[in-house]
Amino acid sequence: MEDRKQPKQQRKGEIGNKYSVIVPTYNERLNIALLVYLVFKHLQYCLNLSLRLFMDVDFEMIVVDDGSPDGTQDVVKKLQEVYGEDRILLRPRPKKLGLGTAYIHGLKHASGNFVVIMDADLSHHPKYLPRFIKKQIETGASIVTGTRYVKGGGVHGWNLMRKLTSRGANVLAHTLLWPGVSDLTGSFRLYRKSVLEDIISSCVSKGYVFQMEMIVRASRKGYHIEEVPITFVDRVYGSSKLGGSEIVEYLKGLVYLLVTT
Repeated sequence: MEDRKQPKQQRKGEIGNKYSVIVPTYNERLNIALLVYLVFKHLQYCLNLSLRLFMDVDFEMIVVDDGSPDGTQDVVKKLQEVYGEDRILLRPRPKKLGLGTAYIHGLKHASGNFVVIMDADLSHHPKYLPRFIKKQIETGASIVTGTRYVKGGGVHGWNLMRKLTSRGANVLAHTLLWPGVSDLTGSFRLYRKSVLEDIISSCVSKGYVFQMEMIVRASRKGYHIEEVPITFVDRVYGSSKLGGSEIVEYLKGLVYLLVTT
């Protein structure tokens, strides 16, 4: 059993870890620069006394852009000039091919032994990344997932109907699937790379259902999953990509997972 009273300066498991942050993008020109800045701010010097993290974090960002017509890739190329092409990797695709395949594409280029997946629209604040890392180090978890539905978590910027829809979707999924986590539809997560490779190879869903299938498959495989409270903030720039078709696909995916897991 891991000794949680190890010296603060160097806990077991910190040495040699590298984190690959995979960020799928589509028309995120107005958000990507701020996201990159915040990731570097919170990871490049991960010195946070309250979290007891005393280390420089070795990390890279992998931007998987699906042929954005708004100039997202041009902005990323400018960011590479500032931060370095070895720290920001642009791995574009010719068109929108789905969220699940975007992660698979990014994973092929990831050199870290841990992988973070997060949205580009600033709904997932990079300030939580040190907490994800700390939780993983302390518990040895295979997956650390952000949750909106425990004490300390929440949502800002949604109207009442959207909050009820999201909460209802999670309650329904939890009741039918019993995944052992409180937030199935969230997509802000830290994985061991080997675990992500294993899970992703068994997933067949596309779009937003993909996130739910990933966590359900991980639970069924017996992987150790921990949660960190996060506050989800609705996008400031751009329009939400969630619509009626995604809700229908969610319900179909829920039935599929109920039958196959």
